[in-house]
Amino acid sequence: MPASLFVVLLGLCCYCKESSPSSLGQPQLFGPSEALVKTVVEFHCDLQVHPSNESTLLQLFKEGDRDKLLGEYTSLDEEVAIFPMVIRLSHEGNLECVAKAQNNSNIEPTVSNTHYLKVVEPVKDAEIEVHSGPVEFFEGKTLDLQCKLTAGNHVSYKWLLNGRLVSQSHLYDDRLLIYRATSKDSGSYMCVATNRFNKTQVFTSNSSEVVITVKDVVSDPDISFTVLKEDSHTYSAMVTCQSSKGAPPVTFSLYNRTELVANTTVEERDATFKVPVVLGQHLGWLQCQANNGDRTAYSKWIPLNVVPVGGPVTIHYDYDSGENYAVISVRFYCRAAKGTLPRYQWFLNKTLLHEKGPFYYVVNESPEQSMLLLSVGRSSAGTYHCEVSDSFDNTTAITSKKRYLDKQVLNRLPVLVVAVVFGCFTVLILLVSVCCCIGVVFRRREFGEKSLICQSTMRTLMW
Repeated sequence: MPASLFVVLLGLCCYCKESSPSSLGQPQLFGPSEALVKTVVEFHCDLQVHPSNESTLLQLFKEGDRDKLLGEYTSLDEEVAIFPMVIRLSHEGNLECVAKAQNNSNIEPTVSNTHYLKVVEPVKDAEIEVHSGPVEFFEGKTLDLQCKLTAGNHVSYKWLLNGRLVSQSHLYDDRLLIYRATSKDSGSYMCVATNRFNKTQVFTSNSSEVVITVKDVVSDPDISFTVLKEDSHTYSAMVTCQSSKGAPPVTFSLYNRTELVANTTVEERDATFKVPVVLGQHLGWLQCQANNGDRTAYSKWIPLNVVPVGGPVTIHYDYDSGENYAVISVRFYCRAAKGTLPRYQWFLNKTLLHEKGPFYYVVNESPEQSMLLLSVGRSSAGTYHCEVSDSFDNTTAITSKKRYLDKQVLNRLPVLVVAVVFGCFTVLILLVSVCCCIGVVFRRREFGEKSLICQSTMRTLMW
């Protein structure tokens, strides 16, 4: 019984082994990990375990896309499959090899591990496209440039402005964005597109240059005027409008309140207008307006009123002290009582002092006053005064009082101070003397009263 059972079981095992299909091993896919587009490369698929007495079909696909066959190979003698491919951009991604029994559907297919392929297409025909509009525009707007290519992937970009690298903070992939552009962003722009193959071969494409001009908006103009004496009775105000920045041409307009006096368009940032004036009369309020195509800028309003210089002319000074409280520098101030456009002149011993000398410096704060800064020394000793006249007519000048200055005078105690100190000392002595006298008198009186009391007591005792 046991022997017959063993024979039956052995027969069943042999039957099952002969009737069951063979199995496939897992294929191994290998080949380049990087390839240039349009080049021919080979991928290999190796299957270590083949079914017995069966041919094997090996196929190459992209992962997740079994509808598009990239390569096919029938292995009859367990040889390694070879898939030659002409590389296209669509080949980039994960590849896999699928192994099947050629004529036996009962054998389950097996799939290799994925193999990533990077496809590199060299950059070509870089060109700058301006998305922000015209290549010439006013400051404050956005500059938007894009580097376009006819071919190329895995690209890195850099931008040059007048041959110098643009900051990375303005780069966004293939775009250059500069918000609130200024005139400093003007110049010739070029984009440089680069990609690499196998970290050794570099492909570069330079665009042609695009010139961008960012124009400064004209700033609020300053307004001022001088007076021109044309004859003894005729005067004119030469009104100057000047902006510190702004791309030319600039149109300047001069208004007297709401009335347009004159306008002009110039290639500079300043213009001058001639307006008749009458001395001593208020003739309105003037304002400059400037425009260079973006917006109108306005100056402050100033009165058109030319008051001749009038007296008195006052002069005073203060000083700085150094070591031992010695005076080392002096500041003289000269001021006229009235006058729209005064001209100040300083004199030392009747000699005119110009703007700057070895021991002095003149600072005019017209029309309010003029300052004369002095370093105290032997050269600066002498008599000082100032004269004030109209800047447009020096026929009449008003002179200040004269001040004598030298080192000894400055460091000498003033008479008033000496008098005050001496007077205080005298008063103090008088007060002490009076107190002493009152004390003596009081003591004598007190001593006299005590003597009378003693005498009265003695007389009483004797009686």
